[in-house]
Amino acid sequence: MVKRKLGALEKVEADLPNLQHKIRRDPKSYIEDFRAQHYQYESHREIFMAAPTSATDTGIISLRDLIDFMSHVADCYPDILKDFPQQLIDMLIQHHLVLEPELREKLVGSLVLLRKKEIIDSSTLLHTLFPILISTPSKTLRALLFQKILSDIRSSNAKSTNHKLNRTMQTVLFNLVTSDRTSSKPLWAIKITRELWKRQIWTDAKAVEVMKEASLSEKEKVIVGGVRFFLGGDKEREEAEDESSDEEAVDIGRVKHQLGINKKTKKKSRLAEKAMAAHKKKERKKHQPHALNFSALHLLHDPQGFAENLFSKHLQNSRSKLNLEQKLLVLQLVSRLVGLHKLHIMSLYSYFQKFLTPRQPSVTSFLASLAQATHDLVPPDVLEPLIQKIANEFVSEASAGQVATAGLNAIREVCARQPLAMNETLLQDLVMYKKSKDKGVMMASKGLLSLYRDVGASMLKKRDRGKEAAMSLRAGDKEKRRFGEQEVGGIEGLELLEKWKEEERRKRREEKGLPSDAEDDEDEDENNWDAWNVEDDEDSDDSGDWINVQSDAEIDISDSEDEGKNRPAKKAKSDEEEAKAKSATPSEPSAETAFSKLATTRILTPADLAKLAELRAQASVDAAVSGKSRRAGQPASARHNDDPLTAEEIEGLAALSAGKATREERIAHAREGKLDRSEHKSKEAKRRERKQEQGKSTTNKEKARRKNFLMTLGKAKSKNKRSLVETRAVLKAHHDRSKRGGKRGNIGN
Repeated sequence: MVKRKLGALEKVEADLPNLQHKIRRDPKSYIEDFRAQHYQYESHREIFMAAPTSATDTGIISLRDLIDFMSHVADCYPDILKDFPQQLIDMLIQHHLVLEPELREKLVGSLVLLRKKEIIDSSTLLHTLFPILISTPSKTLRALLFQKILSDIRSSNAKSTNHKLNRTMQTVLFNLVTSDRTSSKPLWAIKITRELWKRQIWTDAKAVEVMKEASLSEKEKVIVGGVRFFLGGDKEREEAEDESSDEEAVDIGRVKHQLGINKKTKKKSRLAEKAMAAHKKKERKKHQPHALNFSALHLLHDPQGFAENLFSKHLQNSRSKLNLEQKLLVLQLVSRLVGLHKLHIMSLYSYFQKFLTPRQPSVTSFLASLAQATHDLVPPDVLEPLIQKIANEFVSEASAGQVATAGLNAIREVCARQPLAMNETLLQDLVMYKKSKDKGVMMASKGLLSLYRDVGASMLKKRDRGKEAAMSLRAGDKEKRRFGEQEVGGIEGLELLEKWKEEERRKRREEKGLPSDAEDDEDEDENNWDAWNVEDDEDSDDSGDWINVQSDAEIDISDSEDEGKNRPAKKAKSDEEEAKAKSATPSEPSAETAFSKLATTRILTPADLAKLAELRAQASVDAAVSGKSRRAGQPASARHNDDPLTAEEIEGLAALSAGKATREERIAHAREGKLDRSEHKSKEAKRRERKQEQGKSTTNKEKARRKNFLMTLGKAKSKNKRSLVETRAVLKAHHDRSKRGGKRGNIGN
């Protein structure tokens, strides 16, 4: 009797997939069969919950299959299964430590399925899975839960940003990090936040605050995880974005061509539809507005306080348990914060003193961090002893080439950010190394020389200033900047746009046959609203010439226009000044006047800004090719805003000159500036690649040339046995075919 019941039960369980499909099609007709299965599920669940550790293998398998069945048909009978989600949650939370692995995985999968069916919400699912993630000792369960949590947050933010869920989850992670700073559980908060930041799902300041608190933890792994996020999280996000944008594009023409020549099947039709849908989706994404993603370092609420806490807690504290490599990571983060936000931590510079020696391990990383922690608001008196120590320790005739190169490069990077930290005697001494026989030392010294030709030519000797710097000094254009003095704000590269517009006007005058200095109308595109430009008022008196603005002492602001009309004396004075300005036309306008002319006479439209971006890009390329970035008007510290400085940049050519690099590395280093050069190929190879990309086949001649040798033996033997008459007939037929255009006669007789 027992054997019959077991056999019937096995038969019913074997029919569960078939019953599931039937219920999905017609729930009302199979409600009695479902009730029978639901009764079986309740019996197995009560037995399991009474003694989860002593459950038999047969009972566990039956319970697992019934849970899978119930979760798939839960949306068909919501009233009967209203308590089913909570039963699964209780089973997983209470007994996840003793559950059989396959049953545990089935419970997690069933809860995720109920979430997809919208029977439970994301908040319930995440509040169930996350506590188990941070408490379970099972490695496989942690990996599964981590994947499911990320997948649910991504799907919840797929169509639009789910701010409520994001805030809830970020609050949970923040509380996890701050509740116990000696625990390693916050590692999961770091992993989740970093992955969602990389995928651009979380891009707000709350996610940054979670990682900020993780960086201030007392657990070494948690500290390193938080610090690495700030140092490399943005780069990971950019790389992930580049990978998604560089996905292989769908060639619609090729898909249609294959559908036309291949056998038509339902499978191929589905593949074609899928390819078309992917192409349309990619096109829609291409035309969507680009998201404005701020760097994590820019989203910090209190960078000064964060940098001070990091420095005092992990670097100055003698009880810190971090090793040298971990301290270097923290130091890099502190120095980047100081340089990026122009912070003031005076004790940081004295901290560098004991590490600036060639015998210090990873000394180039310390030098790079010192350069990153320098900005134009750091007092020169603080930096001058550090530069003097680097020069004394690294740069001397007795020093090795790579040591002197690293020292000179570090000094140049520090002085690029704060030129006033260098004194004249030391500068002239370091510039003398431009005659060194070591290539790395010579290049580093010349880099320092070119820097001070731009920012402090008066500190150099006359023979070292160069032609342009000497002429600028005589003209008074290059004056040494004082401490705390800031450059006048403006639009970068505006003079390039003005020069381009002047060139376009000159070309139009030549086309019309007018002299080069003749006045003409503005370009048609500039007068057309379709070209996104603002129309000039040609009737106004001030459209062509400059207006001399009165000094601040002479201007009297008034709300009434009539009051301005009753001032003949000041108007006459302004007219006299304008007449003098027009009569005294300078032969060459000053740089400031030339720079500000376009910005003060026109409104820059989107078309102008697009052209300005294009001209900037072209100017940067030309400067990189010619090596004259300083002459193009680019400041010496323009590249030091957000880009991190690495130890490899401090080493410079030292690694290559020391013979540490292999031949392949030296070749790769030589080709760094030649990335735009394509590999040399013949016309035939390029044509073959182009045909292959277009999905076209090879010609009959190419196929015959690549034919297997054994397949051509028969034809070769038959050729040898031909008589003269047969050979004549074959050649005549070949001649006729080629004249006719092949067998099909494409050309005709």
